[in-house]
Amino acid sequence: MDPQTVFCPNPDCPARGRTGAGTIGVHSQKDRRYKCQVCGKTFSITHGTAFYRLRTWPETVTLVITLLAHGCPVQAIVVAFGFDERTVVKWAERAGDHGEQVHDHLVQQPRDLGQVQLDELRVKKQGGIVWLAMALQVSTRLWLGGVLGEQRDLGLIVRLMRKVRLCALNRLILFCADGFAAYVRAIRQALREPVRTGRPGRPQLRPWEQVVIAQVVKRYARRRVVGVIRRVVQGTTAQVDDLLQRTQGGGLINTAYLERLNATFRARLGGLVRRTRALARQAPTLYRGMYLMGTVYNFCTYHKSLRLRGAASGPKWLRRTPAMAAGITDHCWTVEELLTFRVPLPRWMPPKRRGQPSAATKCLIAQWCT
Repeated sequence: MDPQTVFCPNPDCPARGRTGAGTIGVHSQKDRRYKCQVCGKTFSITHGTAFYRLRTWPETVTLVITLLAHGCPVQAIVVAFGFDERTVVKWAERAGDHGEQVHDHLVQQPRDLGQVQLDELRVKKQGGIVWLAMALQVSTRLWLGGVLGEQRDLGLIVRLMRKVRLCALNRLILFCADGFAAYVRAIRQALREPVRTGRPGRPQLRPWEQVVIAQVVKRYARRRVVGVIRRVVQGTTAQVDDLLQRTQGGGLINTAYLERLNATFRARLGGLVRRTRALARQAPTLYRGMYLMGTVYNFCTYHKSLRLRGAASGPKWLRRTPAMAAGITDHCWTVEELLTFRVPLPRWMPPKRRGQPSAATKCLIAQWCT
């Protein structure tokens, strides 16, 4: 037990979310609990992880989640380990919720994306159809997130672009998508910033000037592609060629990188497999499974196209994950590292009250808000 690597999870504690501040001590080695010296609360070593309040050994849960994240059917795990099917599904949902928190904390940070590809999948669900829309940064193969919707409409793409907006800097960026008209409107609507003038009222929203939009429209005949139309909707052809050279080493406008990721998701997530009886029963289960697969793909999976030439005295190739290529981590995570990662709480802020703060509040502000 290392108190320097954990933080107080009490939302009312002024020292919440701070590690290495010397405010955490060991409360019980036997029960594996810590104690915050500021608020006096004790908490378990698994608090804030996917293993919190589970009675099964973390090693066993990690093994089950690893198998699920690589496409092993739930029925096979039930037969092999003897667990109840509802228990395995509940573990997968818990891991998916934890993966979404890790993704929001680490991946949804502003960075120079270069090129982003967008696409959606039609997924059969018991009782209907749902649409799964996802985004991918091409240069690092980093999965930027996904959303679910009952309809393939503007609202679905707008929610996807809000997630991409959290990952993007206002730099020159290329968006490649199919011929769905909602992409153009959603991109222009999401990539705007307010112009502060000091006047009362809602500020005017100014669109980003360095956004390039390209589309790939495929023509089909008897369920086969007979032609491809590539068009630049916004920006210039020179900008498109420059961004393609920087992010994928040249080539034509395409969505092949995200379509390859779609194939990975279909191979690992049972509800996405075509012509199968393993249909997703509920949309939240599919949503959590998507984030479990996405975070394992980003942090725990080496990508062959991202490897670099090694030094003459070392290994021939240096393998990298998408998170390593994006500069988020410096090593390939294990699934256990992913499930035990604690997302820190936001820093404590003094409560808003009328009048002057008390002397005790001023002392807390001087100690924890500077």
